[in-house]
Amino acid sequence: MQPIAILSAGILLASALSAQAQGAPNARRQPVVVELFTSQGCSSCPPANANLIALSRRPDVLALSFSVTYWDYLGWKDVFGKPQFTQRQVTYEPRLGQSGPFTPQMVVNGRESTIGYDLAEIETLVARNHRQDGPSISLGAGRIVIGAGTAGPEEADVWLVQYDPGIVEVPVRRGENTGRTLPHGHVVHELARLGSWNGRAATYAFPSGRDGFKTAILVQGRNGGPILAAATME
Repeated sequence: MQPIAILSAGILLASALSAQAQGAPNARRQPVVVELFTSQGCSSCPPANANLIALSRRPDVLALSFSVTYWDYLGWKDVFGKPQFTQRQVTYEPRLGQSGPFTPQMVVNGRESTIGYDLAEIETLVARNHRQDGPSISLGAGRIVIGAGTAGPEEADVWLVQYDPGIVEVPVRRGENTGRTLPHGHVVHELARLGSWNGRAATYAFPSGRDGFKTAILVQGRNGGPILAAATME
């Protein structure tokens, strides 16, 4: 092959690889997932809510706020609380070495847990949990494509999360936070298991989202295991 032909072939190959990368913008995005389990009925939770809002501004973090229901009996029912969010936290605790759920709890990549007060400590956990070896995730055209990788000893779960990307102010009229207006960021409204992933490349139907919400996909070890990969889409 002549030098000019080799150069042309190289340019064509580079263009093809660039186009492929542009066609799957979310394919290698690996944010650290920080989940806050919180409640409007918990007087200790507002500082943790503020910390999650701060984390939500970081491009390398996927911050998600799950409102639990077990403090509703104190006089104020959390307006975002759902039993399935409580169950998600309960499922985490044995693997994290906790005797039971508590608020405010932050779980980082499904691997480590801390009380949500100390932003510096949380940022240390985030730095420790950066990783780029999870499977690729591509979102768009009505489907989710998860690339090949290592699922672990069991098949992993594929979760769809829909959350409000903004900040919502909630006035609390009863309970421990009576009279306060509490800001919430990245509030989760929907959590659905789409199926399992066994390490081989797989495609899943992409359910339509709710207007104004963002969609996140989590690939996670079974029964509250580590989060292997995550991606978001408008």
